[in-house]
Amino acid sequence: MLLQVKQLVISVPSRTLVEVDSLEVHEGDRIGLVGKNGTGKTTFLHVIAGQMEPEQGDIISYTKMELLPQLKQQQGNKSGGEVTQQYIQQSFSNQTGLLLADEPTTHLDAKHIEWVEQIIKKWQGAFIVVSHDRAFLDAVCTKIWEVNSGTIREYQGNYQAYQNQKQQELHQQEQAYENYQTKKQQLERALALKEQKANRATKKPAQTSRSEAKITGAKPYFAKKQKKLQQTAKAIETRLEKIEKVEKPYTEKPLQMDLPKQEKIKDRNLIQIRQLSAKVGNKILWKDANALIKGGDKVAVIGENGSGKTTFIRKIIENGPEIAISSACQIAYFNQDLSLLHLNKSIIENVRETSTYDETLIRTVLARLHFFKEDVYKKIDILSGGERVKVALAKLFLSESNTLILDEPTNFLDVEAMEALEKLLTDYEGTLIFVSHDRRFVEKIATKVISIEKQQMHYFAGTYHQWKNRKTVKNDSLAEQKLLIETKITDTLSRLSMEPSDALEKEFQALLKEKQALEGR
Repeated sequence: MLLQVKQLVISVPSRTLVEVDSLEVHEGDRIGLVGKNGTGKTTFLHVIAGQMEPEQGDIISYTKMELLPQLKQQQGNKSGGEVTQQYIQQSFSNQTGLLLADEPTTHLDAKHIEWVEQIIKKWQGAFIVVSHDRAFLDAVCTKIWEVNSGTIREYQGNYQAYQNQKQQELHQQEQAYENYQTKKQQLERALALKEQKANRATKKPAQTSRSEAKITGAKPYFAKKQKKLQQTAKAIETRLEKIEKVEKPYTEKPLQMDLPKQEKIKDRNLIQIRQLSAKVGNKILWKDANALIKGGDKVAVIGENGSGKTTFIRKIIENGPEIAISSACQIAYFNQDLSLLHLNKSIIENVRETSTYDETLIRTVLARLHFFKEDVYKKIDILSGGERVKVALAKLFLSESNTLILDEPTNFLDVEAMEALEKLLTDYEGTLIFVSHDRRFVEKIATKVISIEKQQMHYFAGTYHQWKNRKTVKNDSLAEQKLLIETKITDTLSRLSMEPSDALEKEFQALLKEKQALEGR
């Protein structure tokens, strides 16, 4: 045993954050600490490390500990990613018995997150890691500690195993609710039936049997019968009151959105990029890029930090000469400054002011992002950073647009919020272009990938999983050649419709033959 926690209570001035009866960390434990923002994960690590005092409880350590903090001090002109890497290297060089790592992948791109994975897998001691990166938790953890409703519960396995167990618990809750409803309805029907019979019992039937007629004064007989029925009804009522109530699990309502001009752009060429280049100062980001985005595509833009992902989406928004955007395309753009939110207005006021949808759909979308009932009346200025991001995303999602461009939408979101956003964007019928370093998020949503590597932009007409497992560079090159030909064909067709000529017709036929040859390969 490396660490033992007993009867621990951690509080902040307004509330109790965490209460733990008993937790243990043993040699070789690889623990992922998960939970919503604000549940006390960072505070818990600081208490264990001895940097904060708990309200009560015992923390018994049998080894040296190293805390890798969430908030790293900025160092000179180094980027956030470079600072994070330096902190990790320093912590790992100490090689203590127990590592407490708080968001070790912050500011890192996918390449460097995989680097951290490889290093932490070789860690000789145990570790507890806080992370919102599910692929990272899957790769390195063998246990999950979930912080929820002020308690910490342990699950065996990595994050996917934890999710499976949570899904099974939800299924059991749904089954328990169905059983409760069935039993409740049976008792309610039986009670109603007995009450009806009791009400009719004092009325002498039109056809009274001889035995009943012989009874002296039939009325007392029926009064006794009524009393007995009333007693039975009371017993049923008592049983009804005593059955344990089971709350109905939350179920998401399906989205039915009438996106503007959606019928004009579905599966049609929406954004065409031809020979697009970009540089920052004297640094070339990429040269002569080509891409074709169709209506309904969900395109992930991936690459290392500084490769030019944000530059690329800004160029789409600026709509320069190398970019052709369909007139039916209506873009809503999300970036990190959240300037589209009015701090003195409520959540629902912010969303409603730019939306043409009714309040039912607005509330459905907000509920999908876990803003329930009275939550929608909270003012923006009291919300956390993650909650503000969700409101901004909801506002764009419900605006008068059919194409969303999102730059790092998962920053500041906890895992639960990230998964809620995933489901929302998966159900979205419009077009989506997004930048993200979160591999699981990209894997769940993207139907096409644009990757920026070594000053080149590559377009891949397939999912992120297919992109990761692509066989050869030759196949990538072939896909890009097909894309370039298709772009040229579209351009030639457009010119033919405006100024028909024999030369253009010959060019068009030559391009068709070239396309057929490529498809044959």
